Amino acid sequence: MSAWTLECLTVGPLQMNGWLILDRDAGEAALIDPGDEPARLLQRIDASGCRLRWLLATHGHFDHVGAAAEIQAAVDLPLRLHAKDVFLVEGMPQHQAMYDLPASAVPRLAPDLTDGTTLPLGSGELLVTTVPGHTPGHVMFSWPGHAVVGDCVFHGSIGRTDLPGGSFDDLAASIRNRIYELPPETELHPGHGPDTTVAHEMATNPFVPGL
Repeated sequence: MSAWTLECLTVGPLQMNGWLILDRDAGEAALIDPGDEPARLLQRIDASGCRLRWLLATHGHFDHVGAAAEIQAAVDLPLRLHAKDVFLVEGMPQHQAMYDLPASAVPRLAPDLTDGTTLPLGSGELLVTTVPGHTPGHVMFSWPGHAVVGDCVFHGSIGRTDLPGGSFDDLAASIRNRIYELPPETELHPGHGPDTTVAHEMATNPFVPGL
């Protein structure tokens, strides 16, 4: 796993963190949450010298998937996500209109991510874990020492549960039973704001404290 590097690309008006995982030895990359600024994302992938193998979404909210269709115009890959979040991606233009934002094209989807799915990338693999609550089909992507957690948990906060398909009870269970079960030193890479760790959130998160 030492060949992997992780880059944060914060994009769009909602300052969403996209994540680019690079295995330069193998020349492969994965892009998680292509939310906005597709030209910038594509430029960064090109500059890495790696071939994009996976285009992935933690969940279906527009700020996490809005650039996917334009990226697909350059890279022939489906956007992989959980089937329970397809309705959010398909409704993206309407959701964007509610925020007075221009509509994005709905990308081509492969709703095939399920709990325990593994995605090979160079010398390692990404593990998909379902963590519903912010949305019904929210997933996280983890590998030793790291987890991209989308809008489940933030540094000192948690994702909203008042949007369509949200559930605080489900989110709290996902955080406690899935995210807090990772090794304490695991770095958590959220969809907004700075990184944190499992140990820090278990000790200090006011919304879902560790038990």
